Amino acid sequence: MGKTTYEFKDTFLEYVYVIAGAIVIALGFNLFLLPNQVASGGVSGISTILNGLFGWNAGLVQYAFNIPLFIAGVVILGKNFGLKSLVGTLTLPLVVILTQNIEAVTMNPLLGAIFGGIVIGAGIGLVFKGKASTGGTDLLAQIITKYTGLTLGTSVLLIDGIIAVSAAVVFDIEKGLYAIIGLYVTTKTIDIIQLGFSGSKMVYIISEKEDQIRETIYAEIDRGVTKVPAIGGYTQKERSMLMVVVYQTEFTRLKQVVQTIDPKAFVIVSDAYEVLGEGFKKA
Repeated sequence: MGKTTYEFKDTFLEYVYVIAGAIVIALGFNLFLLPNQVASGGVSGISTILNGLFGWNAGLVQYAFNIPLFIAGVVILGKNFGLKSLVGTLTLPLVVILTQNIEAVTMNPLLGAIFGGIVIGAGIGLVFKGKASTGGTDLLAQIITKYTGLTLGTSVLLIDGIIAVSAAVVFDIEKGLYAIIGLYVTTKTIDIIQLGFSGSKMVYIISEKEDQIRETIYAEIDRGVTKVPAIGGYTQKERSMLMVVVYQTEFTRLKQVVQTIDPKAFVIVSDAYEVLGEGFKKA
């Protein structure tokens, strides 16, 4: 009984994410992108172009594209996209229509592209957290991938590229460039929503003085260290590589420790967007 309750709560939360995300996307579209004619990819970009050309209602255009694409995705790809994706597909254009008369926040195309990209990226990130989509050209990209052999990333880039070029032709070159800026900002914002801001660093250390470095990390930084077996590509000698994850605020001290003990140590540093376990976030 308890498990069923938890499952119900999880499912309910996913629907909340999808609906909230669709609302945020629609607001970002009407407040920033459409009034500035920034066609930053996807069906929203197509609706912006057709609105500029013919004055067609953007929400109705999105319905006209999203619903057939959703059906085609189910029929051609043979996947069960689920009720949540259908909810997202229907909610987004509806909110676009309901908020179409809202006053734009800015009529500066650059600001519209940047902040519109942020808001829409946040909305898409919420929809993804709900394990769904809002339909659109991501389904078209999957269909193209199936029949052409292109990678999904290439297919998405191809579609969005065509939309950006179309915006440059229909409006002007600057609007096409703004569309690219908006698309880039949207992509980066989605990553932040999905992965969060990187507050930790993952550090790999290769040193002849690994034992001394490991013990100092334990004593002075109070972080666990993992020894990873490695083989030198040139020397073919076996050696251990130390792996340690630290908070951003601890990284400077770690670097000082390594440089003090072994200035010749080889150190690799990368962002760790999410760390679960003792000393960090609970799973």
